[in-house]
Amino acid sequence: QVQLVESGGGLVQAGGSLRLSCVVSGSTFRSNIMGWFRQAPGKERDFVTAISGSGSNTRYADSVKGRFTISRDNAENTVYLQMDSLKPEDTAVYFCAARNILKGFTIATMTGSGYDYWGQGTQVTVSS
Repeated sequence: QVQLVESGGGLVQAGGSLRLSCVVSGSTFRSNIMGWFRQAPGKERDFVTAISGSGSNTRYADSVKGRFTISRDNAENTVYLQMDSLKPEDTAVYFCAARNILKGFTIATMTGSGYDYWGQGTQVTVSS
């Protein structure tokens, strides 16, 4: 049973930065494909970014390219989301998700249905 625990959310002014962390436990594999999604009130859960098991490959939503960076430290079983130049429209609950590495780093990593496990979410609020 894979468990994901997120931290790092909070309140920040527009133009500021936050770093989210997601610690993974219980996996039978050393690494999993990891993704970040976000959901604003009344909106669908949207893809933000994803990273391959080795960390060699990444994908980003157009809305966050150049501002957000996903990274991972497999020795610590942790994935990070560095968020810079935050905008009010980034306000949402941010979710960490894990995909079985045997499924591969495919286009399915850009949709929620492509993931097997989810964290509880952490609130990010960006004030104007």
